[in-house]
Amino acid sequence: MKIDWAALGSVFGVSLAATVGLVGLFTLGVVGLARHESATATTAGQGGAGTAGLARAGAYACFALCVAAVAYGIRLIVA
Repeated sequence: MKIDWAALGSVFGVSLAATVGLVGLFTLGVVGLARHESATATTAGQGGAGTAGLARAGAYACFALCVAAVAYGIRLIVA
């Protein structure tokens, strides 16, 4: 039995990069929701809904990219 170490290292590197990227993207989504909550609490009645809306939109975009990445991974496995 012979192990192709170059292929194993390549798979490890891609898996590590994808995992770190996906976790980082999800973390940005959670931070965006926290900023939305903070901006909503501090600007209540001050008309500063633009910052809160931008934070919420960014968080939803991060979560949508996470869902898209997971769906793509499932598609690769199933196909």
